[in-house]
Amino acid sequence: MAVKKSKLKIIPLGGLGEIGKNITVFEYNDSIIVIDCGLAFPEDEMLGIDLVIPDITYLKKNAEKIKGIILTHGHEDHIGALPYFLKELNVPIYGTKLTIGLVENKLKEHNLLRTVKRHCVSTGETIDLAPFKIEFIRTNHSISDAVALAIHTPVGVVIHSGDFKVDYTPINGNAIDLQRFAVLGSKGVLALLADSTNAERKGYTMSERTVGNALEEIFAEVGNHRIMVATFASNVDRVQQIINAAYKHNRKVAVIGRSMVNVVKTASELGYLDVPANTLIELSEIKKYNDDQIVIIMTGSQGEPMAALSRIATSDHRQVEVKPGDKIILSSSPIPGNEKTVSKVINELFRKGADVIYEDAHVSGHACQEELKLLHSLVKPKYFIPVHGEYRHLKHHAELAMMLGMPKENIHILSNGEVLELTKDSAKVSGTVPSGQILVDGLGVGDVGNIVLRDRRHLSQDGLLVVVVTIDKASNTVISGPDIISRGFVYVRESEDLMDEARNVVKQSLNQCEQRQITEWSQIKSLIKDTLRDYLWQQTKRSPMILPIIMEV
Repeated sequence: MAVKKSKLKIIPLGGLGEIGKNITVFEYNDSIIVIDCGLAFPEDEMLGIDLVIPDITYLKKNAEKIKGIILTHGHEDHIGALPYFLKELNVPIYGTKLTIGLVENKLKEHNLLRTVKRHCVSTGETIDLAPFKIEFIRTNHSISDAVALAIHTPVGVVIHSGDFKVDYTPINGNAIDLQRFAVLGSKGVLALLADSTNAERKGYTMSERTVGNALEEIFAEVGNHRIMVATFASNVDRVQQIINAAYKHNRKVAVIGRSMVNVVKTASELGYLDVPANTLIELSEIKKYNDDQIVIIMTGSQGEPMAALSRIATSDHRQVEVKPGDKIILSSSPIPGNEKTVSKVINELFRKGADVIYEDAHVSGHACQEELKLLHSLVKPKYFIPVHGEYRHLKHHAELAMMLGMPKENIHILSNGEVLELTKDSAKVSGTVPSGQILVDGLGVGDVGNIVLRDRRHLSQDGLLVVVVTIDKASNTVISGPDIISRGFVYVRESEDLMDEARNVVKQSLNQCEQRQITEWSQIKSLIKDTLRDYLWQQTKRSPMILPIIMEV
């Protein structure tokens, strides 16, 4: 009897065909490890939604198999959903020092710090979660302490690049450990999962240091105006360079934005941010200094409505008001989909007299084509799965691998929820598991679904009409009403004729009910809805949401 060979399953539950909410499951027999657990920001049509997190139904079903969560770095799209995950499934977390430090901030906010086990791992170390051995390999990214993972499994070595770029002159720590990738490649790598964010871009990604030089030039030219810089809170190396430039030009630094304050505090305590003495000041102290002595670092470079930069742009910030001549630097590039929001904020700042720089003060944290070619050439994987990016990014990355000589059938562009089964000499998609988006609105997790969103969209586009009717219980005749209340449909005072006629239409449909002796509430309601909808569509070519309310006395 042939022994059934066990297979390694790789299941992405998020991060493919999208930017954000990265989470990948590795499963072998009855053991599971989870790589990353991130969130995504809502799309424009997700009205009122704060965050989007991955659907972990599959992991809940297999809870007893999970050995731990391994984190590649501390960005929101890789750690942001952890508190929601850990409330459902309490499993140990493994990550580098800064990553764990940033996670601890989140756990504190969600009161999970005492219950969740955290393990700090250094680059170069290997952890044993049998049957997996996971090796942490140093890489560079737009946050310190980023790692790639070499996952040693019974069927072979799988490398997950995490988010990476090749930076030979990083701000903090050493350059990417290319030698280790080469050693693993020479011994044989079964599969590579690699970052595809910049797979469309030719050439190399510039070193983070070039931003420092650009910032210094800007600071030197500003003269006697204030400087404000908006960037991602988690880009610690960028914050470091802003502080360096400020110190060099004898300026004090104030920090705005809850996430920015948290990250600066955590990174300083852990030694990833070097702030010269007497450089940081409280925001309330900026009045004591002249404009040419001030730099403000803030969140909101993506135009997020609640972040500091947007609030300053709309004069909604309690402590900072834009003055003519302020130099405002956006040190980031818009995430795909955010371009419109960002340009709105930029226009608003210009209108207030600020001088805004939104180009040339940023470099990407992701590898461009030449760096991706370098990684592929060193690792020489048998199979390749492009990850982390929208479909076009994955497709470009797949084409890049083919250009380097990999057979097309060995490349798998997966969708979230697809199960890729690997043995030593085969790789095939064998099915799907539940995957998708869980929407977070305020404190509600997952209680807003497609139907609620559809209603919100309907309300936002066409408004609402409430029709109130009171019926006598005994005789089944209308005592009062119908009254029509309009919200977001038309301004009632200017549309009295339309509303009067709408009332008549409802009256007629109620008369019909009486004649036909219809007493079922649901039938009466649907008749009111249908006749009123038809009338309003004829008159206005709009179809508001109609809510009939029937009261009995």
